[in-house]
Amino acid sequence: MRKEPAHRAEMISQFLFGETMEILDEKEEWFFVRSLFDGYEGWLTHHLIQSVPEVIATVPTKYVSTGLLNPVTLPTELVNLSMGSSLTGYDAETRLLWDGLHKYHGTFRNIDDPVSTDLLLHALQPWINAPYLWGGRTFMGVDCSGFVQIIFKVLGVALKRDAYLQAMEGTPVGDLILAKTGDVAFFNNEAGRITHVGIVLNGDQIIHASGKVRIDTITKAGIIQNETGKQTHVLHSINRFIAF
Repeated sequence: MRKEPAHRAEMISQFLFGETMEILDEKEEWFFVRSLFDGYEGWLTHHLIQSVPEVIATVPTKYVSTGLLNPVTLPTELVNLSMGSSLTGYDAETRLLWDGLHKYHGTFRNIDDPVSTDLLLHALQPWINAPYLWGGRTFMGVDCSGFVQIIFKVLGVALKRDAYLQAMEGTPVGDLILAKTGDVAFFNNEAGRITHVGIVLNGDQIIHASGKVRIDTITKAGIIQNETGKQTHVLHSINRFIAF
């Protein structure tokens, strides 16, 4: 998804397999679209879009992929889905997706099922060392808010795309001493704008995408990078989206 209808324009986000969208405008080979998952808007080329019946596009799926790579077969080809892909139209018995041609072979969960700290940690662990990519939402390249968004999508919580928008949701946690594993911490720049986000672990650690997905120390002041001992981010607030 690009900011402008041009291949050299800034990538602002990515759609994952099965996520649906509404077309708002078009310009030559480009469509201006709005994600039906998080409301994000941007430009995509028509090559990346497949038309589906409105009744399928507008009904949120209960099933999401949970492995880093999840195979889907067609009669003559194979597609690998990343974690957090939407299994649109999925039939748990036949494992077929919306068109009856795509067959899913990966791991998945029903987002209506109960969540646990173990489930969260299991989802987080494979992301360690995934490279940072502005606008990215997969383990091949992910930004800080995209990382948090995908993890919570697997848990069944739909978050907005950008960190400052995510900070407007959830229940505020008054102090770091009250934070629990799975709480989400937000960080601001010198102007006070929220520009970074991560997931709290054990109250004194945080997993976040900064250069790569990594685990560092979190204090009341902010993030302390473990290798250097230097503070890299200033803590703004902590919100809770799931009570484990």
